[in-house]
Amino acid sequence: MSNLEHWQSAKLPDSRTLQGRFIRLEKLDAARHADGLWQALEGPGADPKLWDYLAIGPFTERGAFEDYLTGLQASTDPWFYTVVDQKTGVLDGFLSLMSIVPSQGRVEIGHVTFGASMQRTPKSTEAVYLLAKESFALGNRRLEWKCNADNARSMRAAERFGFSFEGTFRQHMVVKGKNRNTAWFSILDSEWPSLETAFKAWLAVDNFNDGQQINTLEHLRTL
Repeated sequence: MSNLEHWQSAKLPDSRTLQGRFIRLEKLDAARHADGLWQALEGPGADPKLWDYLAIGPFTERGAFEDYLTGLQASTDPWFYTVVDQKTGVLDGFLSLMSIVPSQGRVEIGHVTFGASMQRTPKSTEAVYLLAKESFALGNRRLEWKCNADNARSMRAAERFGFSFEGTFRQHMVVKGKNRNTAWFSILDSEWPSLETAFKAWLAVDNFNDGQQINTLEHLRTL
């Protein structure tokens, strides 16, 4: 349990760019990012299952997509970041910090919308790591991950990243006319230091050989 003797309310996220080895997270800017995000999320080779468990999409018209991004940019909760490849500058998707409650030190990583070019690559792991790191640097006590309990990919990702499963809220939401049972996961501030060590070890140069991981993230958490 966290020591609350000196704890104060968490800070809000700001527009700083979060720098990683593989990617950087820039505050989403519809004007600058629309072209790249359209290509990543709706262009040739886009993931056909990408929008299945998201509240909106897919988009067939570019104008509607740009209107959507404009709304994301204006939002303060959720607070959206665009994923930018460090080497190429190509945009790979976006994600957010959301359900931001500074007075309780609680925040969630959500709206994870990664293009096919990013899935099952170090970039997706680093994006979550950078937002988790930022969440606790802002003074939060609890980082949440929630998803449709039928979304096997998101459930697996949460477990791989080290989130603890807390249970399922049955008939929690109606999304796109369908029932959603919501699975809840979390990381506490007391758990983050050891999880961060494993993330750093996994992302390190010497953990990859010809682009393939040597040690899994789960294994590194056991060391």
